[in-house]
Amino acid sequence: MRPLDPRLLRYAQATRGTLVAGAGLAVVQTACVIAFAWLVTQLVVRSIAGESLAALAPTIGLLGLVVVVRAAVLWAVESVSSRGGARAVGQLRERLVAAVGRLGPGWVARRSTAEVTLVAGHGMDALDGYFAKYLPQLIGTAIATPLLVLTIGWRDLTSGIILVITLPLIPVFMVLVGWATQAAQKRQWRALSTLSSGFLDVVAGLSTLKLFGRQHRQEARIRQVSEQYRVHTMRVLRMSFLSGFVLELAASLSVAVIAVTIGLRLLGGSMDLSVGLFVLLLAPEAFLPLRNVGASYHAAAEGIEAASNAFAVIEAAEAVPEAAPGADPAAGTGLVLQDVRIAYDGRTVVDGFGAEVPPGTFAVLRAPSGAGKSSLISGVLGFTDAEGRILAGGRTDAAGRREAIAWAGQRPGLLAGSIAANVALGDARAEQAAAEDVRVAEALRDAAADELDPSFVLGPGGSGLSGGQAQRVAVARALYRLRARGCPVLILDEPTSALDAETEARVLRSVRHAADDGAAVLVLSHRPAVAEAADVVLTLPARDADEVPGAGVPVETSEVSRVR
Repeated sequence: MRPLDPRLLRYAQATRGTLVAGAGLAVVQTACVIAFAWLVTQLVVRSIAGESLAALAPTIGLLGLVVVVRAAVLWAVESVSSRGGARAVGQLRERLVAAVGRLGPGWVARRSTAEVTLVAGHGMDALDGYFAKYLPQLIGTAIATPLLVLTIGWRDLTSGIILVITLPLIPVFMVLVGWATQAAQKRQWRALSTLSSGFLDVVAGLSTLKLFGRQHRQEARIRQVSEQYRVHTMRVLRMSFLSGFVLELAASLSVAVIAVTIGLRLLGGSMDLSVGLFVLLLAPEAFLPLRNVGASYHAAAEGIEAASNAFAVIEAAEAVPEAAPGADPAAGTGLVLQDVRIAYDGRTVVDGFGAEVPPGTFAVLRAPSGAGKSSLISGVLGFTDAEGRILAGGRTDAAGRREAIAWAGQRPGLLAGSIAANVALGDARAEQAAAEDVRVAEALRDAAADELDPSFVLGPGGSGLSGGQAQRVAVARALYRLRARGCPVLILDEPTSALDAETEARVLRSVRHAADDGAAVLVLSHRPAVAEAADVVLTLPARDADEVPGAGVPVETSEVSRVR
């Protein structure tokens, strides 16, 4: 990422206001620096000339006022950068989350969940250092340094020429050190990503590891990755200290050259004391912004790397073609699939599938594992790229189809919070008072989960429920959405795989009632009882076991048979 990446202005509009306010404050701060140097020079020169304290009192008062104003400006710079940074980080995080949602579960499944979470969480938090420290110094450098150089050159051309010659040395050293720091920072970020992913995997499978007595090997692996992260972090810190030393040395030598030339000219009588002292006081201030930029860059390096990763995700989402919203009233309000083809990772998963589930129909999609059932539903929901014609509730675009579908996946996605809040997920009004919402209780009852207390609080990942209970809560969520939003289509993926026969029968009765009320119901299931309860059975034929992915993929067709 460049010192000020234009993408930051595009994706986080609050950055623009921060830049404008920072530029104005930088001008005032530079004026205070120049005024401070001039007033101090006047006090020293006039004191040497023998003026009384009473005559110097107005100048001393002005000097005190400048000090107060400069302190207020420094406070304002910190406040503006912190507040503006918080807003910008919030906007960038919103764009990142929206981009992940647009890319869909298929994109997330091909990446490490910990890596995406790391960018959206810790990475965005690390941008606070960029806005609070680095960006104000960058603005100050762009404004203060030219003004100070011009002021020094106006008072003493020789010192101005020396500044123009020596100042570029600092950016050169900054670039050289910055290249090495950027490479080390990338290695540190990769090590942190590896550590986060490994730790998340170990925590997720800790019970299984302990069951087989393999937890100690993973402990050694975590320790090894942690040590790698420590090594990379210390390397970045060493480079930070090295760059600080280099910048300080270059600035000190440059100021020393100016000081020596001023001293020689003062001794030779070719320079007035007021000019020499004024220039000598301003010379370090001309180098200070550049030195601060180099020092604060390392504090913001982690956030800069995270922002680059966030921009990559956002740009990937922008590259996804967005179908224009549209509807086909002639298709009715059910689910229509015509010549649907889904392919990814170099192989065709579904090719040429067609089916129709009219309103009021309970249909079951059956196929062997790996035949493409879940991929087909992912394409219907718009989470996976699909060719062909797909309509849900008469809507042709992915966003419109998602609005028309109430859906429960094969793996219940439950969140930390009450069962009621999980059932009413997405309904902001109901989530606030979900425990008292009658519709939540009805949805739980129809999902055969009426024994669960809606106010019961689940742990992270929905912990606290058995597999069958979690599955029924997911079904209750789909039924709640079906009724609360009037969705014309209900899709359930293996809703009864973890249920006993009696509970399964109760769930199927609720699904039948949903179809009788006019919804187009599609259930993915291997269970014979589900097929027996359905109106229509759709099948995907098994794929050739000897088939090589991506080579000569046969066409999949749908076979429809009436069961009821």
